[in-house]
Amino acid sequence: MLTLYKIVLGPVLLAQARWLRATALRLPEAAGPRSGVEGEGRVSAVPLRLLVVGDSSAAGVGVDEQARALAQPVARLLSAATGRRVAWQLIAKSGVNTGEALALLARSQIEPADYVVTALGTNDVTSQRKPAGFLRDYIALEEYLRERTGAMGMVVTGLPPLRILPAAPHPLRWYLGRYALRLDSALRRWVELHAARRYVSLNWAANPVEMAVDRYHPGPSQYHRWAELVCEAIVTLIDPSASLASRANDSVAAHTSIGCC
Repeated sequence: MLTLYKIVLGPVLLAQARWLRATALRLPEAAGPRSGVEGEGRVSAVPLRLLVVGDSSAAGVGVDEQARALAQPVARLLSAATGRRVAWQLIAKSGVNTGEALALLARSQIEPADYVVTALGTNDVTSQRKPAGFLRDYIALEEYLRERTGAMGMVVTGLPPLRILPAAPHPLRWYLGRYALRLDSALRRWVELHAARRYVSLNWAANPVEMAVDRYHPGPSQYHRWAELVCEAIVTLIDPSASLASRANDSVAAHTSIGCC
């Protein structure tokens, strides 16, 4: 049915997509270092190693500095939750889809990592990647990262709720939202096939008031919430006996139960 709607609404969707590209407010990626060490654990102890890979949201578009974005806050929260230092690295670029992220990694200097976090998919929607191709790219990305980093686990961020995207007019917003749900459903099913992967939903972010000024990217409070959820997911990979109740609970109290706030 979505294909039929695309055909019927094609001229309108194309015109609105062109309008959005021409009028969208383009914010820079967050400033600051893209690697570092967080925490005050024993200097002699080997730190946990974290790699975050993604598109503009992983790069921190919507906030001013990496300290308020995703990668560095996740490392900081993870250090507090585990009592260990966390060495983190960010490889991200605005505009890349999943296949392009793999190409970005191939030309990047990647440090070894114990856990990988991915934030991709929005540009697969806008570039109209079919679910099968999208999943092939994600599988190739996972295999490449596992081989390059030696990672023991992977946290996969789902697609954002594009159905509420305030920057896009209707019916484009509706169509992008439906397409995002289609890719997200396929992604979640794949993630849940393996115990060394975790899926982090972004459905809770369906609040335009909290978004960045471009009405497209996360705002500061949403980045903070996202970092908490990713931290919690990594904790459950480190210790599978950790409570998973908060994965289905949006309350802050659920997150504080494992120290990821």
